[in-house]
Amino acid sequence: MRNLTVVAPALWGTTYLVTTELLPPDRPLLAGTLRALPAGLLLVAAARALPRGAWWWRAAVLGTLNIGLFFALLFIGAYRLPGGVAAVLGALGPFVVAGLAYGLLGQRPGARVLLAGLAGLAGVTLLVLRSSAALDPVGLAAAAGGMVSMSLGTVLGRRWGMPPGFAERRTALLALTGWQLTVGGVLLAPAALLVEGAPPALDWGNVAGFAYLSLIGTAGAYVLWFRGVTTMPPTQVTLLGLLSPVVAAALGWVALGQSLSDGQLVGAALILAAVVAGAVKASNATRPTPLRAAATL
Repeated sequence: MRNLTVVAPALWGTTYLVTTELLPPDRPLLAGTLRALPAGLLLVAAARALPRGAWWWRAAVLGTLNIGLFFALLFIGAYRLPGGVAAVLGALGPFVVAGLAYGLLGQRPGARVLLAGLAGLAGVTLLVLRSSAALDPVGLAAAAGGMVSMSLGTVLGRRWGMPPGFAERRTALLALTGWQLTVGGVLLAPAALLVEGAPPALDWGNVAGFAYLSLIGTAGAYVLWFRGVTTMPPTQVTLLGLLSPVVAAALGWVALGQSLSDGQLVGAALILAAVVAGAVKASNATRPTPLRAAATL
């Protein structure tokens, strides 16, 4: 279970390379829409299920927090801030999740998990932050808001668990992921048209890039992510997300010839150590509440 969840942030780490090499430039909201909406509709069709009862509003809330609002704020932050600043703000997620999990779930974070979060924050700072980084107030607010949005979505996803009424857990997971991605895509589509205008003509490279991000980097990655969200301690799940900048930096080195300094290598090592420390803590902790019970909260 935990090993599979790790795949999700690793896949998200490929987004930078695919975006810069294959997607049309300056179309982040279009990219978000074409990532989320086709993937969501595909998963809903595979599950052959619409939400029932309370899951109509729960899916809307989770889809807004985890996809629609998160993607929009993430893209605003990415445009107005150097990527390193946005990544460091994202690395604060484990601490926000820890606070929300304590307030909403009654889960008190252990000292090892908090120390792992500090190590991860230091690692991301070393890996991606530059001394010349500019601090735009709107960009800072957007990046921080995106981090809080995803953190709240993670904790609520753990609180609500999986939707009931499915014969197989796998089908429930596909439905849960599909509902959220569809909601997010529906929210992003009008924003993309309003801000960026009509989509440009796409070449085969663009189509391949969007297909990869939608099918693998979004549908596949989010199925694995929400699988972890609904079963693992929220702080540990968020710690796994710190792997994304490590993968992005490694791909930049391998595929684009970007150099890595000694400080960046130390940062990557700190991030990996933080993730391992969080995983060890979770393996020794009490098992999470079964999904059957969590779904009734």
